[in-house]
Amino acid sequence: MRKYYLFFRLRFAAGVQYRMAAITALTTQLVWGLMECLAYKAIAEASGNSLPMNYSAIVSYIWLKEALLALFNTWAADNDIFGMILNGDISYEMCRPLSVYSMWFSRTVGGRVSEALLRCIPVLLCAFLMPYPYKPGLPVSMEAFALFLLTAVFALGVTVAFCMLVYILCFFTLSPQGWRMVLTGAIDFLSGNIIPLPFFPQGYRKIAELLPFAYMQNVPFRIYCGDLAGADIPPAILKQIFWFLVLTLAGMLAWKQAEKRIIVQGG
Repeated sequence: MRKYYLFFRLRFAAGVQYRMAAITALTTQLVWGLMECLAYKAIAEASGNSLPMNYSAIVSYIWLKEALLALFNTWAADNDIFGMILNGDISYEMCRPLSVYSMWFSRTVGGRVSEALLRCIPVLLCAFLMPYPYKPGLPVSMEAFALFLLTAVFALGVTVAFCMLVYILCFFTLSPQGWRMVLTGAIDFLSGNIIPLPFFPQGYRKIAELLPFAYMQNVPFRIYCGDLAGADIPPAILKQIFWFLVLTLAGMLAWKQAEKRIIVQGG
């Protein structure tokens, strides 16, 4: 276990070096977050505040999404891993006396955590300086905050386990670009990254909640702002654990199949 922790640390240490990239992204995320807050404010006023979520909860959801974008997005996968697969450097990875799946999983988590730490605090500090009603609220309770942290860890696990499947699918295609764009775009929508799931029509929402993507960022963000509470929380946590195990097992089985068909040409 220690060797995989070292891969996490190495990727984390490399990630925190990109401070200027984080500052640039900070500006983008603040502008985008404020635009979303203004858009939902206009919708709330036009509908007489009859929204599926309280407006203050929507604002908190938006700013959490912007602050923790690096943790839960699926479109910003590790391009180093894609590069190793496409140019043949995967052969060096396979020479190590380690599980390639676990090694990549550790690296991916380390990269996401480092990037999120660089952005999270500045985004939230700026968000809390926004005028009312465009500033996020505090957690509805200390219990909700503790559950938010717990479910955020599980959500990260589900997200990374899915990304591992995306990496491994590269071994079965000539180019990953097409299906990667289609998959990550659809998942961005189904995970609540574009529109919170409570805004989905009831029938579509039920379908979305059968899929693993609803147990990424959707769960911790809604717990934080009080939209997901009480008896609805334990089933959501159990489904997070279930989908993490299912996606991890699927990824490991897919890697076993991919390992049998790898051919690296050149000297």
